[in-house]
Amino acid sequence: MSLGIKCEYYPRITREILENRLKMVRENKKKWDDPFFNDTKTYLNLEQIKQVSNQFINDKLKNIIVLGTGGSIQTLLALEHLSQKRIYPITNSRAVELEKCLDETNAEDSVVIPISRGGETLDINSTIGIFVKNGYKFLGLSSKGTMNEILKKLGCPILDVPDLSGRFAGSISNVGIVPAYLSGIKIEDFLSGLEQGYKVFMNFDINPAFEFAIFLFELYKKGYKVVFSMPYSRNLEGGVGLFVQEISESTGKEGKGLMGSYQSAPICQHSVLEYLLGGTKGAVIPILWTVKNDNPDLTLESSIEYVNGQTAQTIINFQADATIQALLEQGVPSAKISINNPKETNIGQLISFIQSTVYYLCLLLDVNWASNPKVVIGKKICNEALKNKASIEQRIREREKVAESCFRDFFS
Repeated sequence: MSLGIKCEYYPRITREILENRLKMVRENKKKWDDPFFNDTKTYLNLEQIKQVSNQFINDKLKNIIVLGTGGSIQTLLALEHLSQKRIYPITNSRAVELEKCLDETNAEDSVVIPISRGGETLDINSTIGIFVKNGYKFLGLSSKGTMNEILKKLGCPILDVPDLSGRFAGSISNVGIVPAYLSGIKIEDFLSGLEQGYKVFMNFDINPAFEFAIFLFELYKKGYKVVFSMPYSRNLEGGVGLFVQEISESTGKEGKGLMGSYQSAPICQHSVLEYLLGGTKGAVIPILWTVKNDNPDLTLESSIEYVNGQTAQTIINFQADATIQALLEQGVPSAKISINNPKETNIGQLISFIQSTVYYLCLLLDVNWASNPKVVIGKKICNEALKNKASIEQRIREREKVAESCFRDFFS
Protein backbone atom coordinates (compact mmCIF):
# COMPACT_ATOMS: atom_id res chain seq x y z
CA MET A 1 0.00 0.00 0.00
CA SER A 2 1.32 3.43 -0.98
CA LEU A 3 1.08 6.01 1.82
CA GLY A 4 1.46 9.78 1.82
CA ILE A 5 4.25 9.66 4.39
CA LYS A 6 7.99 9.10 4.04
CA CYS A 7 10.73 8.61 6.63
CA GLU A 8 14.42 9.18 5.91
CA TYR A 9 17.01 8.44 8.59
CA TYR A 10 20.81 8.45 8.55
CA PRO A 11 22.94 6.47 9.04
CA ARG A 12 20.92 3.58 7.71
CA ILE A 13 20.42 0.44 9.81
CA THR A 14 21.85 -2.78 8.38
CA ARG A 15 19.59 -5.67 7.44
CA GLU A 16 21.25 -7.87 10.05
CA ILE A 17 20.42 -5.42 12.87
CA LEU A 18 16.86 -5.02 11.60
CA GLU A 19 16.25 -8.76 11.63
CA ASN A 20 17.81 -9.19 15.09
CA ARG A 21 15.68 -6.39 16.53
CA LEU A 22 12.60 -7.84 14.88
CA LYS A 23 13.12 -11.03 16.88
CA MET A 24 13.44 -8.93 20.06
CA VAL A 25 10.20 -7.06 19.35
CA ARG A 26 8.25 -10.23 18.61
CA GLU A 27 9.49 -11.78 21.85
CA ASN A 28 8.95 -8.73 24.09
CA LYS A 29 5.41 -8.06 22.83
CA LYS A 30 4.27 -11.10 24.86
CA LYS A 31 5.16 -9.31 28.12
CA TRP A 32 2.68 -6.46 27.78
CA ASP A 33 -0.93 -5.87 26.80
CA ASP A 34 -1.66 -6.14 23.10
CA PRO A 35 -1.92 -2.76 21.37
CA PHE A 36 -5.48 -1.42 21.16
CA PHE A 37 -4.75 1.78 19.26
CA ASN A 38 -4.69 0.10 15.83
CA ASP A 39 -8.36 -0.89 16.30
CA THR A 40 -10.15 2.02 14.66
CA LYS A 41 -13.70 0.66 15.10
CA THR A 42 -14.32 -1.09 18.45
CA TYR A 43 -14.21 2.00 20.65
CA LEU A 44 -16.25 4.27 18.38
CA ASN A 45 -19.96 4.57 17.67
CA LEU A 46 -20.08 7.15 14.90
CA GLU A 47 -23.87 7.12 14.75
CA GLN A 48 -24.09 7.95 18.47
CA ILE A 49 -21.40 10.63 18.14
CA LYS A 50 -23.31 12.35 15.35
CA GLN A 51 -26.67 12.02 17.09
CA VAL A 52 -25.45 13.58 20.34
CA SER A 53 -23.19 16.17 18.71
CA ASN A 54 -25.82 17.35 16.24
CA GLN A 55 -27.78 18.81 19.17
CA PHE A 56 -25.10 21.52 19.32
CA ILE A 57 -24.49 22.10 15.61
CA ASN A 58 -26.32 25.12 14.21
CA ASP A 59 -25.60 28.36 12.37
CA LYS A 60 -24.59 30.10 15.60
CA LEU A 61 -21.90 27.59 16.63
CA LYS A 62 -18.49 29.19 16.11
CA ASN A 63 -16.31 27.97 18.97
CA ILE A 64 -15.34 24.58 20.37
CA ILE A 65 -13.88 25.00 23.86
CA VAL A 66 -12.07 21.85 24.94
CA LEU A 67 -11.12 21.40 28.59
CA GLY A 68 -8.48 18.69 28.42
CA THR A 69 -4.80 18.04 28.87
CA GLY A 70 -2.19 15.53 27.75
CA GLY A 71 -3.68 12.60 25.88
CA SER A 72 -7.16 14.08 26.25
CA ILE A 73 -6.40 16.87 23.80
CA GLN A 74 -3.22 16.13 21.85
CA THR A 75 -4.87 14.21 18.99
CA LEU A 76 -7.32 17.07 18.45
CA LEU A 77 -4.40 19.51 18.30
CA ALA A 78 -2.91 17.41 15.50
CA LEU A 79 -6.13 18.04 13.56
CA GLU A 80 -6.80 21.60 14.71
CA HIS A 81 -5.67 23.23 11.46
CA LEU A 82 -8.49 21.39 9.62
CA SER A 83 -11.25 22.75 11.86
CA GLN A 84 -14.13 24.79 10.40
CA LYS A 85 -14.72 26.30 13.87
CA ARG A 86 -12.43 28.12 16.28
CA ILE A 87 -10.94 25.62 18.73
CA TYR A 88 -9.94 26.86 22.19
CA PRO A 89 -7.76 24.25 23.89
CA ILE A 90 -7.96 25.01 27.63
CA THR A 91 -5.39 22.69 29.19
CA ASN A 92 -5.27 24.22 32.67
CA SER A 93 -6.43 27.15 34.79
CA ARG A 94 -3.83 29.66 33.61
CA ALA A 95 -5.67 32.96 33.70
CA VAL A 96 -4.31 34.31 30.40
CA GLU A 97 -5.84 31.51 28.31
CA LEU A 98 -9.09 31.46 30.27
CA GLU A 99 -9.56 35.23 30.06
CA LYS A 100 -8.83 35.26 26.32
CA CYS A 101 -11.33 32.47 25.71
CA LEU A 102 -14.05 34.18 27.76
CA ASP A 103 -13.41 37.51 26.01
CA GLU A 104 -13.60 36.04 22.51
CA THR A 105 -16.54 33.64 22.95
CA ASN A 106 -19.97 33.61 24.51
CA ALA A 107 -22.55 31.06 25.63
CA GLU A 108 -24.64 31.45 22.44
CA ASP A 109 -21.87 30.60 19.94
CA SER A 110 -19.90 27.98 21.84
CA VAL A 111 -19.94 24.48 23.29
CA VAL A 112 -17.62 23.40 26.12
CA ILE A 113 -16.25 19.85 26.05
CA PRO A 114 -14.56 18.72 29.29
CA ILE A 115 -12.51 15.53 28.82
CA SER A 116 -11.03 13.25 31.46
CA ARG A 117 -10.57 9.49 31.72
CA GLY A 118 -10.17 9.28 35.51
CA GLY A 119 -12.19 12.38 36.30
CA GLU A 120 -9.74 13.70 38.89
CA THR A 121 -7.54 15.94 36.72
CA LEU A 122 -7.24 19.22 38.64
CA ASP A 123 -6.34 21.17 35.49
CA ILE A 124 -9.76 20.34 34.06
CA ASN A 125 -12.01 20.21 37.11
CA SER A 126 -10.83 23.64 38.26
CA THR A 127 -11.98 25.31 35.01
CA ILE A 128 -15.49 23.90 34.61
CA GLY A 129 -17.17 26.26 37.07
CA ILE A 130 -16.19 29.47 35.32
CA PHE A 131 -17.96 28.34 32.13
CA VAL A 132 -20.99 27.14 34.12
CA LYS A 133 -21.20 30.58 35.74
CA ASN A 134 -21.25 32.21 32.32
CA GLY A 135 -24.04 29.97 31.00
CA TYR A 136 -22.10 27.91 28.43
CA LYS A 137 -23.51 24.66 27.01
CA PHE A 138 -21.63 21.44 27.84
CA LEU A 139 -21.02 18.10 26.16
CA GLY A 140 -19.02 15.91 28.53
CA LEU A 141 -16.56 13.15 27.68
CA SER A 142 -16.25 11.26 30.93
CA SER A 143 -16.89 7.91 32.59
CA LYS A 144 -16.07 8.29 36.29
CA GLY A 145 -14.69 10.40 39.10
CA THR A 146 -15.30 13.93 40.30
CA MET A 147 -15.70 15.40 36.83
CA ASN A 148 -18.37 12.84 35.94
CA GLU A 149 -20.33 13.81 39.04
CA ILE A 150 -20.06 17.52 38.20
CA LEU A 151 -21.33 16.90 34.66
CA LYS A 152 -24.23 14.76 35.87
CA LYS A 153 -25.36 17.61 38.12
CA LEU A 154 -25.27 19.94 35.10
CA GLY A 155 -27.60 17.58 33.25
CA CYS A 156 -25.57 17.79 30.05
CA PRO A 157 -25.08 14.93 27.55
CA ILE A 158 -22.14 12.69 28.50
CA LEU A 159 -20.31 10.29 26.18
CA ASP A 160 -17.98 7.70 27.63
CA VAL A 161 -14.18 7.68 27.73
CA PRO A 162 -12.73 4.15 27.53
CA ASP A 163 -10.34 3.07 30.27
CA LEU A 164 -7.34 2.99 27.95
CA SER A 165 -3.95 4.68 27.94
CA GLY A 166 -5.01 8.22 27.08
CA ARG A 167 -2.14 9.29 24.86
CA PHE A 168 -2.79 6.34 22.53
CA ALA A 169 -6.60 6.39 22.73
CA GLY A 170 -7.47 9.87 21.47
CA SER A 171 -7.55 8.95 17.79
CA ILE A 172 -9.79 5.88 18.12
CA SER A 173 -12.26 7.03 20.80
CA ASN A 174 -14.70 9.81 21.65
CA VAL A 175 -11.78 11.75 23.17
CA GLY A 176 -10.48 12.99 19.84
CA ILE A 177 -13.30 12.20 17.45
CA VAL A 178 -16.20 14.00 19.18
CA PRO A 179 -14.59 17.48 19.28
CA ALA A 180 -13.17 16.89 15.80
CA TYR A 181 -16.64 16.12 14.43
CA LEU A 182 -18.13 19.20 16.12
CA SER A 183 -15.32 21.25 14.58
CA GLY A 184 -16.23 20.19 11.06
CA ILE A 185 -13.19 17.98 10.57
CA LYS A 186 -13.70 15.04 8.18
CA ILE A 187 -13.46 12.28 10.77
CA GLU A 188 -14.15 9.44 8.30
CA ASP A 189 -11.16 10.52 6.19
CA PHE A 190 -8.99 10.76 9.30
CA LEU A 191 -10.00 7.28 10.50
CA SER A 192 -9.43 5.90 7.01
CA GLY A 193 -5.88 7.30 6.98
CA LEU A 194 -5.30 5.91 10.45
CA GLU A 195 -6.42 2.44 9.36
CA GLN A 196 -4.34 2.58 6.18
CA GLY A 197 -1.26 3.45 8.21
CA TYR A 198 -1.70 0.69 10.77
CA LYS A 199 -2.04 -1.92 8.03
CA VAL A 200 1.50 -1.00 6.99
CA PHE A 201 3.11 -0.05 10.30
CA MET A 202 1.64 -2.56 12.78
CA ASN A 203 2.42 -5.81 10.97
CA PHE A 204 5.35 -6.79 13.24
CA ASP A 205 7.60 -6.94 10.25
CA ILE A 206 10.22 -4.59 8.83
CA ASN A 207 8.43 -1.36 7.83
CA PRO A 208 9.18 2.40 8.06
CA ALA A 209 7.86 2.83 11.64
CA PHE A 210 9.73 -0.26 12.80
CA GLU A 211 12.96 0.96 11.16
CA PHE A 212 12.59 4.42 12.70
CA ALA A 213 12.09 2.87 16.14
CA ILE A 214 15.27 0.82 15.71
CA PHE A 215 17.16 3.92 14.55
CA LEU A 216 16.16 5.68 17.78
CA PHE A 217 16.92 2.59 19.88
CA GLU A 218 20.40 2.07 18.42
CA LEU A 219 21.24 5.73 19.09
CA TYR A 220 19.85 5.41 22.63
CA LYS A 221 22.24 2.52 23.21
CA LYS A 222 25.08 4.83 22.13
CA GLY A 223 24.10 7.38 24.79
CA TYR A 224 21.65 9.67 22.97
CA LYS A 225 18.85 10.73 25.33
CA VAL A 226 16.95 13.65 23.71
CA VAL A 227 14.87 13.61 20.52
CA PHE A 228 14.59 17.19 19.26
CA SER A 229 11.86 17.70 16.66
CA MET A 230 11.85 20.53 14.14
CA PRO A 231 8.38 20.91 12.51
CA TYR A 232 8.64 23.00 9.33
CA SER A 233 4.89 23.65 9.18
CA ARG A 234 2.46 25.02 11.72
CA ASN A 235 0.12 22.28 10.52
CA LEU A 236 2.50 19.61 11.89
CA GLU A 237 3.04 21.03 15.36
CA GLY A 238 0.05 19.29 16.94
CA GLY A 239 1.19 15.92 15.61
CA VAL A 240 4.75 16.59 16.76
CA GLY A 241 3.36 17.49 20.19
CA LEU A 242 1.73 14.05 20.29
CA PHE A 243 5.09 12.47 19.39
CA VAL A 244 6.81 14.43 22.18
CA GLN A 245 4.27 13.24 24.73
CA GLU A 246 4.23 9.63 23.60
CA ILE A 247 7.98 9.13 23.34
CA SER A 248 8.61 10.81 26.71
CA GLU A 249 5.74 9.30 28.68
CA SER A 250 5.86 5.84 27.14
CA THR A 251 9.61 5.13 27.10
CA GLY A 252 10.62 7.18 30.16
CA LYS A 253 10.36 4.69 33.01
CA GLU A 254 12.47 2.19 34.95
CA GLY A 255 15.49 4.46 34.53
CA LYS A 256 15.26 4.18 30.73
CA GLY A 257 13.91 6.15 27.81
CA LEU A 258 14.21 9.14 25.53
CA MET A 259 13.05 12.69 26.19
CA GLY A 260 11.05 14.38 23.44
CA SER A 261 11.13 18.13 22.77
CA TYR A 262 10.51 20.51 19.88
CA GLN A 263 10.69 24.07 18.60
CA SER A 264 9.03 25.45 15.48
CA ALA A 265 11.15 25.46 12.33
CA PRO A 266 12.83 27.20 10.65
CA ILE A 267 13.17 29.53 13.66
CA CYS A 268 14.95 26.73 15.52
CA GLN A 269 17.70 27.02 12.89
CA HIS A 270 18.45 30.41 14.43
CA SER A 271 18.30 29.31 18.07
CA VAL A 272 19.45 25.71 18.63
CA LEU A 273 21.07 24.65 15.35
CA GLU A 274 24.47 25.98 16.40
CA TYR A 275 24.40 23.60 19.36
CA LEU A 276 23.28 20.69 17.20
CA LEU A 277 26.04 21.34 14.67
CA GLY A 278 28.86 22.46 16.95
CA GLY A 279 27.95 21.57 20.52
CA THR A 280 28.08 18.35 22.53
CA LYS A 281 27.79 15.38 20.20
CA GLY A 282 26.12 12.11 21.08
CA ALA A 283 23.29 13.60 23.15
CA VAL A 284 20.53 14.90 20.83
CA ILE A 285 18.78 13.30 17.84
CA PRO A 286 17.36 15.96 15.45
CA ILE A 287 14.14 15.02 13.65
CA LEU A 288 12.85 17.27 10.86
CA TRP A 289 9.13 17.18 9.96
CA THR A 290 7.99 18.61 6.62
CA VAL A 291 4.97 18.94 4.31
CA LYS A 292 5.47 18.61 0.57
CA ASN A 293 2.36 20.62 -0.33
CA ASP A 294 1.15 22.75 2.56
CA ASN A 295 -2.22 24.46 2.88
CA PRO A 296 -2.38 27.36 2.46
CA ASP A 297 0.60 28.20 0.27
CA LEU A 298 1.40 31.26 -1.81
CA THR A 299 3.77 32.43 -4.52
CA LEU A 300 6.53 34.77 -3.40
CA GLU A 301 7.57 37.99 -5.08
CA SER A 302 11.18 38.94 -4.51
CA SER A 303 14.05 40.91 -6.03
CA ILE A 304 16.17 37.81 -5.35
CA GLU A 305 16.06 35.94 -8.66
CA TYR A 306 16.16 32.41 -7.21
CA VAL A 307 13.41 33.23 -4.69
CA ASN A 308 11.01 35.12 -6.96
CA GLY A 309 8.16 32.94 -8.22
CA GLN A 310 8.81 30.13 -5.75
CA THR A 311 6.08 29.10 -3.34
CA ALA A 312 6.56 29.91 0.34
CA GLN A 313 6.58 26.22 1.26
CA THR A 314 9.18 25.46 -1.42
CA ILE A 315 11.59 27.86 0.29
CA ILE A 316 10.84 26.25 3.65
CA ASN A 317 11.47 22.76 2.30
CA PHE A 318 14.78 23.83 0.72
CA GLN A 319 15.79 25.08 4.17
CA ALA A 320 14.79 21.78 5.76
CA ASP A 321 16.78 19.75 3.24
CA ALA A 322 19.81 21.99 3.67
CA THR A 323 19.57 21.69 7.46
CA ILE A 324 19.54 17.90 7.52
CA GLN A 325 22.43 17.80 5.06
CA ALA A 326 24.40 20.20 7.28
CA LEU A 327 23.69 17.98 10.29
CA LEU A 328 24.89 14.91 8.44
CA GLU A 329 28.06 16.69 7.26
CA GLN A 330 28.86 17.40 10.92
CA GLY A 331 28.40 13.75 11.84
CA VAL A 332 25.02 14.17 13.55
CA PRO A 333 22.61 11.23 13.05
CA SER A 334 19.32 12.74 11.89
CA ALA A 335 15.95 11.90 10.37
CA LYS A 336 13.34 13.61 8.20
CA ILE A 337 9.65 12.71 8.19
CA SER A 338 7.49 14.09 5.38
CA ILE A 339 3.81 13.97 4.44
CA ASN A 340 2.32 14.92 1.09
CA ASN A 341 -0.21 17.36 2.54
CA PRO A 342 -1.76 18.10 5.95
CA LYS A 343 -5.27 16.86 5.14
CA GLU A 344 -7.22 14.40 7.31
CA THR A 345 -6.08 11.20 5.59
CA ASN A 346 -2.40 12.07 5.82
CA ILE A 347 -2.68 13.25 9.44
CA GLY A 348 -4.26 9.88 10.21
CA GLN A 349 -1.32 8.13 8.56
CA LEU A 350 1.10 10.37 10.45
CA ILE A 351 -0.46 9.52 13.82
CA SER A 352 -0.40 5.81 12.98
CA PHE A 353 3.32 6.17 12.18
CA ILE A 354 4.01 8.01 15.44
CA GLN A 355 2.12 5.56 17.65
CA SER A 356 3.55 2.49 15.92
CA THR A 357 7.09 3.87 16.26
CA VAL A 358 6.69 4.58 19.97
CA TYR A 359 5.14 1.16 20.58
CA TYR A 360 8.03 -0.65 18.87
CA LEU A 361 10.55 1.52 20.71
CA CYS A 362 9.01 0.54 24.06
CA LEU A 363 9.27 -3.14 23.15
CA LEU A 364 12.93 -2.65 22.26
CA LEU A 365 13.53 -0.90 25.60
CA ASP A 366 11.50 -3.62 27.37
CA VAL A 367 9.14 -1.20 29.14
CA ASN A 368 5.36 -1.12 29.38
CA TRP A 369 4.22 1.05 26.49
CA ALA A 370 0.83 1.89 28.03
CA SER A 371 1.67 2.88 31.61
CA ASN A 372 2.83 6.14 33.21
CA PRO A 373 3.22 5.30 36.92
CA LYS A 374 5.18 8.37 38.04
CA VAL A 375 2.82 11.05 36.70
CA VAL A 376 0.55 10.84 39.74
CA ILE A 377 3.32 11.82 42.17
CA GLY A 378 3.09 15.55 41.51
CA LYS A 379 -0.71 15.43 41.31
CA LYS A 380 -0.91 13.97 44.82
CA ILE A 381 1.51 16.59 46.19
CA CYS A 382 -0.52 19.40 44.60
CA ASN A 383 -3.90 18.15 45.80
CA GLU A 384 -2.59 17.63 49.34
CA ALA A 385 -1.09 21.12 49.48
CA LEU A 386 -4.33 22.67 48.21
CA LYS A 387 -6.45 20.75 50.73
CA ASN A 388 -4.12 21.83 53.55
CA LYS A 389 -4.02 25.43 52.26
CA ALA A 390 -0.24 25.31 52.45
CA SER A 391 1.38 28.75 52.20
CA ILE A 392 4.20 29.58 49.77
CA GLU A 393 6.65 29.48 52.68
CA GLN A 394 5.41 26.07 53.79
CA ARG A 395 5.80 24.68 50.26
CA ILE A 396 9.34 26.06 50.03
CA ARG A 397 10.26 24.49 53.38
CA GLU A 398 8.86 21.17 52.23
CA ARG A 399 10.98 21.29 49.06
CA GLU A 400 14.08 22.16 51.06
CA LYS A 401 13.47 19.20 53.36
CA VAL A 402 12.98 16.81 50.43
CA ALA A 403 16.07 18.09 48.61
CA GLU A 404 18.22 17.78 51.72
CA SER A 405 17.17 14.16 52.08
CA CYS A 406 17.47 13.16 48.42
CA PHE A 407 20.60 15.09 47.42
CA ARG A 408 22.84 14.80 50.45
CA ASP A 409 26.51 15.20 49.36
CA PHE A 410 25.33 15.42 45.73
CA PHE A 411 27.99 17.98 44.70
CA SER A 412 30.74 16.73 47.00
